[in-house]
Amino acid sequence: MTDEGWSPFELGRHLLLVRERSGVKQADLAKRVSLSPAVLSRIESGDRPVTLEEVQDILTQLATPEAEDLAKALRRSWRVLPRPPLDHADQDLLWEAEQVARELVVLRDQPDTPHAFERRLSEYVDELERGAAMLLKREHQVAFIGSIGVGKSTAICKMTGLEVPKEDGTLTPVLEVGGGGITVCEVHLRTGPGFGLIVEPKSDDELRQDVQDLADSILRAAPSPDDDGPGGQESQGISKEVARALRNMAGLPIQRPKGADGKRITVDPAKQLAAEFATQREFVVEVLSRMDLHRRDKRDVWYDSATGKSPKAWLRDMFSAINNGRSPDFTLPRRIEVVIPDKLLQAADLTVRFIDTKGIDRTAAREDIEIHFDDPHTLAILCSQFNNAPAAETRLLLERAKDAGIRTLDVNSALLVLPRPAEALAMKDDATSISVESVQEGYELKGEQIALALEPLGLQTLGIAFYNANEDPAANAQRFLLERLNCARASFRTRINDAMTGARALLQNHGEERIHAVLRDAGETLRTWASMNAAVPTVQAHVQESLLAQIQVAYASTVRAAVRREGEWQQLSYSHHIGYGARRLAVIALENAAHDFAGHCKILAATPRYVEAADLLTQAERVLTASYEELLRKVQLMGQTVFKDALKADPMLWQKCMDEWGQGPGYKSRVAAHNKGWFDNEARKRLEDELKALIAKEWTRALSNVTALLEPNP
Repeated sequence: MTDEGWSPFELGRHLLLVRERSGVKQADLAKRVSLSPAVLSRIESGDRPVTLEEVQDILTQLATPEAEDLAKALRRSWRVLPRPPLDHADQDLLWEAEQVARELVVLRDQPDTPHAFERRLSEYVDELERGAAMLLKREHQVAFIGSIGVGKSTAICKMTGLEVPKEDGTLTPVLEVGGGGITVCEVHLRTGPGFGLIVEPKSDDELRQDVQDLADSILRAAPSPDDDGPGGQESQGISKEVARALRNMAGLPIQRPKGADGKRITVDPAKQLAAEFATQREFVVEVLSRMDLHRRDKRDVWYDSATGKSPKAWLRDMFSAINNGRSPDFTLPRRIEVVIPDKLLQAADLTVRFIDTKGIDRTAAREDIEIHFDDPHTLAILCSQFNNAPAAETRLLLERAKDAGIRTLDVNSALLVLPRPAEALAMKDDATSISVESVQEGYELKGEQIALALEPLGLQTLGIAFYNANEDPAANAQRFLLERLNCARASFRTRINDAMTGARALLQNHGEERIHAVLRDAGETLRTWASMNAAVPTVQAHVQESLLAQIQVAYASTVRAAVRREGEWQQLSYSHHIGYGARRLAVIALENAAHDFAGHCKILAATPRYVEAADLLTQAERVLTASYEELLRKVQLMGQTVFKDALKADPMLWQKCMDEWGQGPGYKSRVAAHNKGWFDNEARKRLEDELKALIAKEWTRALSNVTALLEPNP
């Protein structure tokens, strides 16, 4: 059994499952195969290697369809594609792809294979390998995205059963919830060996920056004249949840005792402490010293029944302590993983992780959020309240994803509307003003309105579900998420099947001269198109436009916090927006051409004259699409990297921006002006020119990937 690298544990585990499902006892099977029960037990536990003959004998004696499937899987030898695990649901499809890939490789490796034909064979092999890799990966993420207070955490706990009873018997979520601004960081939920929490801590430097932000908010006795909001009231230099955790870590929580008149008064020990220090630097050092960071070195904690609490009650209390900075063993977390022994979704062959993203507070265009839209194994669930669905943040994120050239939004994203009691029943038909008669009718009517609102983005068919966490069955929300994940998995299978269909047509027809003539004719039209569209159009947009726009949208204190960190902060990341801007440049320049090429190929494939070249035209379309998508990612990465390095190397920019704080209203406009001046500098213009040169170079490469498939003219 060593040829295919089967581990004794993997094989033994599957033999055990097949035997148990067949209803045959271990002792009875041992007698049939002339093995002692002890030896069979060691085989099933993975403690003893087993030969192919022994395995086949065991499976023959079990004589069930499942045993035959396992025997068939064990007889397969994988040469081109990676071997899938024995429990993979798509074993047969992947084996079919393996057989097609073998034929392609054999023909490709023949010494007399023409170059263009070799390229087509290689492209199909690559396409099958990419499709197989996507299908083989069974780890998926569901990222819940929405504004603070929208109800994401409550919905997640309700749909996964993460609730504990309160004294009055009602259930409350394990994750700390409230009116928004509760969770200090991104929270991941996953299945594991038991109940526990794993904390990824912030670095000392990140923590020091957070304390400096806290110091800013404490030392400002009145709203800053720099704040540009109504009445000068802005926030988000430091979020209230981070400020709360830092105060607790330093023993400086705000106190609200009752005065002599029975009314509560506010006492701020942090402000009292600040009065004792002459400079902000001294105050920051004092706060950091009070945190005892050297003692906060714990990274995980697991449930122990000795606590006397139920597992979920313990999990809730421990999560609250870490989230609020009240645990002396843990520092401020960058991410908290909540581990439970139960499956989050009843997906038999998938491992699913839930991500409760940090709530959106004004600035939706954040790197930690937008990164989820371009991952085929992540389902981005955009959460909206009922009355304003789809929320402005949802529309903005979808619009930015479309502008970045992401074409899989209908598969990898969906809208989850979170109604509160009675909201659905308050719906009225726009035409008749008659109230709906049921919650379901209210959901359907709101769904129609949402689809109409998303139509300008071309996303009117986006998946939509409604989940009132107080009244609707959790099974409804779980079913919706599972359907969306299955839709993503189905898209992986479609990619493989499409590649196999084209490859088989190529293998079947490659020897016919008549078809070669059609291929050459069709190829000539594609060459002509590539020649006519080789030049990248001039684009008037610039990489910094997204960044400058977000500076004006963000809170003034958010901009200052980003400036203090030389442009790299979760709420406002310079490199993310520059990378997005670089990608958008490529989309503006080339999206129409990529779309036009796809339409050109479809028209040719539907033309009777080119019917026998349909597989070539379809392959050419897929090759250009894949090359174009790779171009976008590469340009985005270059924009992020090159400009980030240049920003880091220019401390004068940050000092000028820092000096603007305290100079009165218009702080954000002044910072934006400094940034615009930095980008308008000749050195930065050259960086943008290099970026545009990369776009042109990669577009040339994309077109050459297509023309390499085409047979030469006689």
